[in-house]
Amino acid sequence: MSLTLSFACESVATDGTRSAQLLSVPARQLVIAGWTGRDAAAIAHHIEELEAIGVPRPSSVPLYYRVSAGLLTQSAAIEALGAQSSGEAEPMLFCAAGEWWLTVASDHTDRRVETYSVAVSKQMCAKPVATTAWRWRDVAPYQDELQLRSRILEEGRWIDYQQGTFASIRPLAALRDGIYQAEGGDEGRFMTCGTLGAIPNGKGEGIRPATEMELEIHDPRLKRSIVHRYAVQALEVVA
Repeated sequence: MSLTLSFACESVATDGTRSAQLLSVPARQLVIAGWTGRDAAAIAHHIEELEAIGVPRPSSVPLYYRVSAGLLTQSAAIEALGAQSSGEAEPMLFCAAGEWWLTVASDHTDRRVETYSVAVSKQMCAKPVATTAWRWRDVAPYQDELQLRSRILEEGRWIDYQQGTFASIRPLAALRDGIYQAEGGDEGRFMTCGTLGAIPNGKGEGIRPATEMELEIHDPRLKRSIVHRYAVQALEVVA
């Protein structure tokens, strides 16, 4: 039985009128698109920051990791084994009611497992996703202007963790079509589309765990945002 997610989905008419509908979407398939940077230097930077925590280089770019759609969650809290996991804000595309929609999600990942298998690490943690979405074809013409941000709670205060625009990521439709177009039957398919590098803290630490994380996509043209915040409860590792 498929997990069902609910989204407040906003569409924009040609005259600028906005309307919203609540869609319940059975999550049938989830793909994590990795190494999706548009700029070779940006990809190299993300590879290097992951190498700094022991993650091996990818075999090719981009890569598509298939994981259980049951990992998706819209809860305000997740549980993760140990304290070594961390999140990444990512644009997410999904198909519902015959349309593709855009929202924001976190590819929350077990960083210790990632050091020996990225594919396995993708399967280890829940993937938080927002409850609001925008119709993709409304924003696709100016996707590079969309802003992707995240903040984390660190030492008792909220700080910027990631910040940039979709211009740093390969065009989302091309990423989607790299795996889904040939298969057909898109309803209920979800795909995260890559991320931005982490902003180092005062200690020079880039990718790092946090007890709470906030994800955001901002549309500067229509002055609207999709925001999702979640907490992480670390479970004790026992032998």
